[in-house]
Amino acid sequence: MAKFIVAVRYGLMCTIENFQTDIEGLKVNDTVIIKTERGIEWGEISAPPESLDREIKGLGEVSRHASESDIGIIQHIQESKEPEELDYCKQKIRERNLPMKLVGVEHLFSGDKVIFFFLADGRVDFRELVKDLARTYRTRIEMRQIGVRDEARMLADYEHCGRELCCRTFLRNLEPVTMRMAKVQKTTLDPSKISGHCGRLMCCLRFEDVVYTDLRKELPKKGKLVRTPQFRGEVISHDVLKQLVLLKLDDGGREWIHISEITEILNKVQNQQPQQRSNDERKGNRNKRDNRRERNQNPSSEGGENRSAPKDDNEYPDMSGNDDSE
Repeated sequence: MAKFIVAVRYGLMCTIENFQTDIEGLKVNDTVIIKTERGIEWGEISAPPESLDREIKGLGEVSRHASESDIGIIQHIQESKEPEELDYCKQKIRERNLPMKLVGVEHLFSGDKVIFFFLADGRVDFRELVKDLARTYRTRIEMRQIGVRDEARMLADYEHCGRELCCRTFLRNLEPVTMRMAKVQKTTLDPSKISGHCGRLMCCLRFEDVVYTDLRKELPKKGKLVRTPQFRGEVISHDVLKQLVLLKLDDGGREWIHISEITEILNKVQNQQPQQRSNDERKGNRNKRDNRRERNQNPSSEGGENRSAPKDDNEYPDMSGNDDSE
């Protein structure tokens, strides 16, 4: 029997993982019933299935297409059970005055487990809370602490670019994003404009950084002297995506060229004529010469001490060589 591997998005955290199955005809956006480490769940096909020539251990399994009965159970869980469980847990948190913020709840399709997601600044002792929930729902209770990026992944929908959040659609792991990535892509460095719903730097800066890094390798560095059939000049700027470089020409003009037009790259810019020093540089050197000449003419002032003339002739010994004591 043919085996297939297919990507499925499931759970409140919109986790995307590969599953194996022998079901044919699966399509993107189909609702399926799957087996995971947590139990029986439902999910949505997020990528077309691919043929699998061997069985891979550790992968979950797609059990079947979701039937009309399965869809009814899913709707009942989402519209009735989960909202009621969320409200009850919030009530118990207030009664016990726990320092935590409840974000969401996930009731598995099989009913074997209910998972509560919360935010907190540090560790929270929720053992008594778990006992209250277990007594009420007679099932396994899991409390999972998450961060602000996970909260946005669960609750937010569209980013200000107009597209659905990357973390909800195709990103499997939320990896760190740095300001260096924003600088490489020459975006604005205003955090309020490059931050997502979570208040952190947008995830697209992370996965697009790979493309920018590869494209930058093809461009000559700033300061290089390049030649084309029409121009010769120094590289002063880049357009990474378009693979263009801005040249400062020998005659002072500027020109954008594509890297395919470059015929020769020199190691460093070698000026054909020595540049004339600026007025400030010449003035600074002239002041240094004047100060040096003044110190040579007045050695006593070299140490910075202003010595006054002696008040009494006998204050210093007579160095003339005449001895008046005779």
